[in-house]
Amino acid sequence: MRTFFSEDSRLRQARSELHDGTLVSPFECPERMDLVLAALAQANIEVQAPQAYGLDPVLAVHDADYVAFLEGCWQAWQAAGHEGEAIPNIWPARTLRGDRIPSSVSGQLGYYALAAETSISEGTFAAAMASKDTALAAVEHTLATGEPSFGLCRPPGHHAAFDQFGGYCFFNNAAIAAQRALASGMHRVAVLDVDFHHGNGTQQIFYQRDDVLFASLHGDPDVTFPYFSGYADETGEGKGEGYTLNYPLPPGTSVARWMAALDDALTRIAQAECELVVVSLGVDIFEGDPISAFTFQHADFTALGQRLAQCGLSCVFLLEGGYAVGDIGVNVVNVLQGFGAGAR
Repeated sequence: MRTFFSEDSRLRQARSELHDGTLVSPFECPERMDLVLAALAQANIEVQAPQAYGLDPVLAVHDADYVAFLEGCWQAWQAAGHEGEAIPNIWPARTLRGDRIPSSVSGQLGYYALAAETSISEGTFAAAMASKDTALAAVEHTLATGEPSFGLCRPPGHHAAFDQFGGYCFFNNAAIAAQRALASGMHRVAVLDVDFHHGNGTQQIFYQRDDVLFASLHGDPDVTFPYFSGYADETGEGKGEGYTLNYPLPPGTSVARWMAALDDALTRIAQAECELVVVSLGVDIFEGDPISAFTFQHADFTALGQRLAQCGLSCVFLLEGGYAVGDIGVNVVNVLQGFGAGAR
């Protein structure tokens, strides 16, 4: 399977994450990429560097002021004399105004952040640009050839909304890829999110549209991040009504139950006459993942790839989560190889 990765993804070297009341080393770290690359090499899967696609594909799904904020945040944070990394500590919550964007970088952080766990550090914007280039290279390859592809994206993207970052995400790689497919002339595209955490950003970007069907299998937001998005009654709005499918599942969900939800999602994707599936591939559904609660084992990822191949559609796989670092490479490659075997 044609695979893409940019070394510039390593430029984000964040040191801080707020987790359970403590600043810890981020779970989303460059070492994740090394382990996936090693597993790809062992499986004889060649990796290519993407070209640079610029900002136009980003601006097709993200707010221009938000993008400008991300580009200048680190410099503005340093110019303000702050020590450490840029972490938000105030939001326009329900009792505060949400119609003003402060001139202070501290206020802007709160306006554009959806959570406090994700710091902005030197290299964050460059890494986000490299990640979306990786996603675009993958989808362009599939559009040109009809063959499946894999984008080893870092940072991930599915929590990034139209004008918000969080959950380690800055640009929504899956949304950017789906939009590029539509721009190429496709009528309807599916984004299938199998990450343990709900892809709130992808949902928000496409919630009122019928040219992208968004389907997400994830931990029940009643007890799982992002808590305020991903309930089953969120089904789209306006033209988008019926084009958002959420499958919230409780902690400890069995693989059999998860696969049954996947089968339903794939059936709905077929009924909607989607021409391409962009898979937000989160392998944090693994039983050993430190910030998740599903029960997949290594072999189940192979079965997942086989199930996806059976849908009969071209697939673009983009990496999202997966934080059992020692196992991430095995699980990613098992999905890709399972897809290859199932497609034969």
